Parts: sequence; C-alpha cells; structure tokens
Amino acid sequence: MPETDLVLLVEAARQSGDIAKRYFQQDPDVTDKPGGAGPVTAADLAVNDMLEGVLRDARPDYGWLSEETEDTTARLETRRQFIVDPIDGTRAFIDGSKDWAHSLAITEDGVPVAAAVYLPMRDMMFAAMKGAGATLNGAPIKATTAPMAEATLLGARPNFEGRFWKGGMQPPIKRAFRSSLAYRLCLVAQGRFDGMITLRPSWEWDIAAGALIVEESQASVTDQNGMGLQFNNKYPQVPGVLAAGSGLHSDLLARLEPQQPNP
Repeated sequence: MPETDLVLLVEAARQSGDIAKRYFQQDPDVTDKPGGAGPVTAADLAVNDMLEGVLRDARPDYGWLSEETEDTTARLETRRQFIVDPIDGTRAFIDGSKDWAHSLAITEDGVPVAAAVYLPMRDMMFAAMKGAGATLNGAPIKATTAPMAEATLLGARPNFEGRFWKGGMQPPIKRAFRSSLAYRLCLVAQGRFDGMITLRPSWEWDIAAGALIVEESQASVTDQNGMGLQFNNKYPQVPGVLAAGSGLHSDLLARLEPQQPNP
C-alpha cells in the first residue's frame, strides 16, 4: 500500500473538518432517515459530497462504501475500497458535543490497510497504515495492558446487562461512554481507555478506520465472538466489536455469552 493513500485520507479528513465546522452549532438542518436509521444533517451530506468527489477522483479503481451514499454491488467487484463515515456521532454533532469524528479507511481484500479518524473540534488526527503503527497528530500511540480489575471499558449501558455475560454477571470493570464508535476505538488505541465493546451489529463505516488504528496500537480487535473483522461484506455490518489489550480482550471474551450470528 503506497504511503500516498494514507496522505490522501489524512488530507481528506482535514477537509471534512473544515466543512463540518461551518455547520457546527449553527442549528443544523436535521432529517430522519427511513426505517429508523437515525438522523442526518446538511453537514453529513456536504462532507460526503466532498469526500466522494475527492477520493473517487484520486482512486477511480477503488470501490466506495459510505453511510450517506446509496450502496451498490459495484464495490464487491473491486480489490480495494474506501469505507467512510462522513460524520460518525451525528447525534453528538446535533447536540453541540465535540465528540464526533470523520472516519475514513481503505480496505484491501476485506482488511483495512490505511485509516484516518479526525475530530476537528479537538484537532485530533488519528492515523494508521497496516504494519506501520498508529499515531495521534503524528506521534506514536500504544494501547494499555491493564488487567480487568483496573480497567475502564467504553460502551453503552445495555452492553453490560447480565444477559450478555456468563452467569448473568457483568465483569468487574468500570464503564465510560463516548458517542462516536470511531472515537471509542481510537481512545483505546491512544491508551486513554483500556477497551471498548458494542454487542450489536455495527456498520462497517463506523469501525473500519478505528479497527486498523487499534490493531496498529498493539491491541486486539474482533467481533463479539472473537472472530477477526472482515470488511466489504455484501451487507456491510459486522456482529459487534470488542477491542482491548490482548490480555484484557481474552478475559472479556471468556466471560461473554456466545451470540448466534444473524441469519
């Protein structure tokens, strides 16, 4: 993977921030997507239009998967794909919180190989290229190796209900939350938190970039059953995500009730 692909993502992520900041806390135009798929703002669409133009012009042979573009089967015929979320954490954006991000990844044969996650209101640029480590604003980052008894896990409250854990008992762990899945993954990579979990089907655009950044920070990331994450699926979801340092990841996985995949 040429380094210029990572440069392309980082520069596009910064351009995304320039656009989104013009809408932020300006009473954004909000509509609800069909089927309860959540809100979308004029900022989401403006960023998506820019990204689709810039990235696809730069790499016309790459497939395209974005939360804000109608999906087609064309990407399934490509070896490399852009997988992007123009604004991950749209509800946080609407509420005026700073914890939203632009999440951009390139995958090859279903595996992320370049990634950028940018939080413009915090000026935090997380980036990674497969085999080259993960960075925050150009400085290397590394995940923690905290044991479960000392760990804090990022996740929504329902993930800690007894029905998900063997014996009906959640693990002895502290909980925290951030709106953006991409940001949660990057906070694990940064070492600010020890792990993250979501026990519901997750859209590829929310997690593709963050998953690579976690891996390159020397942590483990899988689905909720311990299987490696595979991207560019026909239906672009994966069955939950668990990310943490290798020891904590194994301990959490051993406590989770196995979940049956969706048919």
